[in-house]
Amino acid sequence: MRLTILGGGGFRVPLVYGALLGDRAEGRVTRVVLHDLDNARLTAVTRVLAEQAAGVPDAPEVIATTDLDEALRGADFVFSAIRVGGLRGRADDERVALAHGVLGQETVGAGGIAYGLRTVPVAVDIARRVARLAPDAWVINFTNPAGLVTEAMSRHLGERVIGICDSPVGLGRRIARVLGANPGEAWIDYVGLNHLGWVRGLRVAGRDELPRLLADPVLLGSFEEGRLFGVDWLRSLGAIPNEYLHYYYFNREAVHAYRQAEKTRGAFLLDQQAGFYERAARADGSALAAWDRTRAEREATYMAENRETAGAGEREADDLSGGYEKVALALMRAVARDERTTLILNVRNQGTLHALDADAVIEVPCLVDANGAHPVAVAPLPEHATGLVCAVKGVERMVLAAAGSGSRATAVKAFALHPLVDSVNVARRLMEDYAGVHPGLAYLR
Repeated sequence: MRLTILGGGGFRVPLVYGALLGDRAEGRVTRVVLHDLDNARLTAVTRVLAEQAAGVPDAPEVIATTDLDEALRGADFVFSAIRVGGLRGRADDERVALAHGVLGQETVGAGGIAYGLRTVPVAVDIARRVARLAPDAWVINFTNPAGLVTEAMSRHLGERVIGICDSPVGLGRRIARVLGANPGEAWIDYVGLNHLGWVRGLRVAGRDELPRLLADPVLLGSFEEGRLFGVDWLRSLGAIPNEYLHYYYFNREAVHAYRQAEKTRGAFLLDQQAGFYERAARADGSALAAWDRTRAEREATYMAENRETAGAGEREADDLSGGYEKVALALMRAVARDERTTLILNVRNQGTLHALDADAVIEVPCLVDANGAHPVAVAPLPEHATGLVCAVKGVERMVLAAAGSGSRATAVKAFALHPLVDSVNVARRLMEDYAGVHPGLAYLR
């Protein structure tokens, strides 16, 4: 089976390949094609993968190419993990937003809109190429903003593109762990959009254990989300929000913390990964060791400003191992081998949330089999959550409309309508400044 990874020079590719090395079942991936526009990054990552594969019998063959059509042709699965504009673009997204006093996070608020406006045209081009060159392939989208990009691609690939994120999985795992339950045996009632969802229940053997957690302030304050959001707020909500909702519920504090930080997250990763790629290119050292050290630092500093604002302390050791590669491979195995499973995924709504239309991509538990991912019916969201979901989905639709039409006025509307942008005038200035730093936005007129 042939797996193509777009963004194949990306830092997290070794996580995927490492997971593939442990798969010995029939129908496994035998060839991995890495595609990237940056040949130097491809070379560095290929060195890491070669060290990972050393001594592993029948390790998947690795091919690297800068030719997109060559990479897609003949693929059975395509992992799309691109970053349009690179980490420099992310750092600029953050910097411009913070200069106007609004959040610049890469998927939330102004930063997420700027990133989406750059990324959607490229993702649509990829979707069209997949439809032409590998019409039977399944696309698993890692690219952020994951829900928005998946919806853009679904307009050309239908149900054959599925978005993934490890945030809901990590949240469910933490809740199960603190309740003394096996995460693999728990049903997680999670619903929303990507980076905008809530756990409303966790069932073990048919019993919802979440009320027990919410009723115990000591237990509730003992894990990351309890410390991040505070026990009183979680009990008021009656649910456990995805960590990214901290940017909405504590926006003023988050913006202040990011403006006070020595570096934004994007600027930190830009410097950190530049160092990694430089070390990995040297013939006298271990590329894998350099990658391991860099990854550990990256995971430990994730959402550091938010945790500092909330007094949440350091991340727990069990949360430093990532997890998105496990979700992706579980999804791929379920489709390729009909190994039926349940995963929280980004898929078309299909009537699951009545407040949104059928084509809106949402993030919910899905039953996965050889025919793809099928969203599970869920109870309606409370009004406060429905309002936020509808508002953000409306912004996503404005981004898609702007990307499709090339209308700068529509792009300004997307900024202005976001709940975390507080002025139409700020929206106009954001658009002007983003257009000034991102050549990828030149299509907006």
